Amino acid sequence: MLTEITELYGKSVYNDKAILIGEVSDVIVDFEGNDIYGLYIERPNPKLVENSASICIPFRWIKAIDEIILLRRFPDFVPAPKEE
Repeated sequence: MLTEITELYGKSVYNDKAILIGEVSDVIVDFEGNDIYGLYIERPNPKLVENSASICIPFRWIKAIDEIILLRRFPDFVPAPKEE
């Protein structure tokens, strides 16, 4: 089944434990490789991502896309990037 990129915007993304990570805010595309790199989530679940820092989920982590997006894996907790 084919999915248009525009259909991904606003979809809820869940980890492999059925916990909501957040909603797709943008799709990152690799135009040179003609491929989707990942899904950008602007304000993810603070229980999974420290300070709700924006994240990019690699497209290869996706298990299924339908009414929601289900991941095959996701870390238990993602620390916020350290500022220099």
